[in-house]
Amino acid sequence: MTDIEIARNCTLQPIAKIAQKLGLHSGDIEPYGNYKAKVLCKPAPKRTSKLVLVTAINPTAAGEGKTTVSIGLADALNLVGAKTCLALREPSLGPVFGIKGGATGGGYSQILPMEDINLHFTGDFHAITSANNLLCALVDNSVFQGNPLSIDPDKIVFNRTLDVNDRALRGIQVNCGVKNATQHADKFNITAACEIMAILALANDLDDLKTRLGNILVAYTYDGAPVFARDLHAADAMAILLKDALKPNLVQTIGGTPALVHCGPFANIAHGCNSVLATKLAMTYAKYTVTEAGFGADLGAEKFLDVKCRAAGLKPNAVVVVATVRALKLHGGADKSQLDVPNINALRLGMCNLVRHVSNIANVYRLPVVVAINKFASDTAAEIAEIQQSVRALGVEAIVCDVWGKGGNGAIDLANKVIELCSVGNSSFRYAYRDGDKVTTKIEKIAKNIYGAGKVVYSPQAKQSLNALARVADISKLPVVIAKTQYSFTDDAAQLGAPTGFTLHVRDVEYRGGAGFLVVLAGNMLLMPGLSATPNAVNMHIDADGNIDGLY
Repeated sequence: MTDIEIARNCTLQPIAKIAQKLGLHSGDIEPYGNYKAKVLCKPAPKRTSKLVLVTAINPTAAGEGKTTVSIGLADALNLVGAKTCLALREPSLGPVFGIKGGATGGGYSQILPMEDINLHFTGDFHAITSANNLLCALVDNSVFQGNPLSIDPDKIVFNRTLDVNDRALRGIQVNCGVKNATQHADKFNITAACEIMAILALANDLDDLKTRLGNILVAYTYDGAPVFARDLHAADAMAILLKDALKPNLVQTIGGTPALVHCGPFANIAHGCNSVLATKLAMTYAKYTVTEAGFGADLGAEKFLDVKCRAAGLKPNAVVVVATVRALKLHGGADKSQLDVPNINALRLGMCNLVRHVSNIANVYRLPVVVAINKFASDTAAEIAEIQQSVRALGVEAIVCDVWGKGGNGAIDLANKVIELCSVGNSSFRYAYRDGDKVTTKIEKIAKNIYGAGKVVYSPQAKQSLNALARVADISKLPVVIAKTQYSFTDDAAQLGAPTGFTLHVRDVEYRGGAGFLVVLAGNMLLMPGLSATPNAVNMHIDADGNIDGLY
């Protein structure tokens, strides 16, 4: 059966029953129909749950299955008697209708109701989009209404947003033909890349949310002074739009595991993690919390560890790095059409990608790590043995799991290994850079120690931005979010494997005062994706009964 057929043939449990599994009562949730709910209670100040991070190698067209493994692992932990809750990100409509499809797992390791989660869900993304664009409207209105803040229209730095891949919106002109209004350049970012998405994902409560919203840098005056959202008295109105979106969403896996699915920043252009509130809430009510970070470990895991953990005071107990034989062969130069054909040579050449990610987790961050080999039917015993032998040299175990075909039952060995790793201790955990490092030092430590770069080169625009931002705030105290391609350790998507000694090109640096980090734009990474020649949207169909095909 296909993913969508498996999902539709499952019998969902009422959301109240899923809440009870966590220890939540009827007054702790706000149902959105029968199978979704907002969670109203707050995380406990102290939590004893073990935190398990699931990450992966650099993604390829062959597929890795990080979300699928996360879901299967959580189900497996529950099957072996370890009370577990998932904490995942919400899918963006951009990939759903673009090139990637849905983001709710696959096979017998899915979160449900799949169609709802992949589409409008509980309206969080719409609320974020509305709050973002309200602030943009307030900025332009202030300029129109006599410009009391002396905003320079050519120096408005907060952009509009939309949760659709639309390259035509990468550069626009606003106020065209509007009487007595000032025409100026603007652009749209995709919602998952906007600062308000990151703010919502990092906020601890409503008061923290309002403070962060007020700290958004929106523009500069004609004299070069910064203008913040608080100067426009925008924070409360934006918070009103976001008050329900701030509450984590509760759904379930096919195996009946509770899943808190909340927020969805992209890891290639934002910090790539679900909300702090959802993670801490899961850690309040479960013995084990399984969460994931977006794309490869160089992006998602790095930002989870260096940004989210630093901001929220979290420390993972174990890390799972997901890989597939097919993807590693692609990293080793195998032809995309021949990935089902046994090819030990290509696998050996591609193993460098997995080895670097595992080494980063074990040696840079000093965390217990295990490799999950997400099994495909075409995998041979020799290919699996090659992976296991290669990572064994690092003192790491690689465990085969078949969560697509067997759900939690296909990850029992992985679950037992995770429990073992969680008992080892994580007291050696450290970040890739120190809080007090200069911004350029932070960037270079990531580039050299995580990516394998030889040097970092800054464009004139990046240098100018760093100098200008130093006058806005003490940016040396902020963590950095490097926005680069997810497909490579480098800023060039075509360079697979694990290149070394390359140059990382920094194009620009942007301030995210509300989120509390700097965005470092590397290579040609853009904050608004485009659609492919044949986007997923054109292959979707809906019948007269409302049944959807092609959502994956």
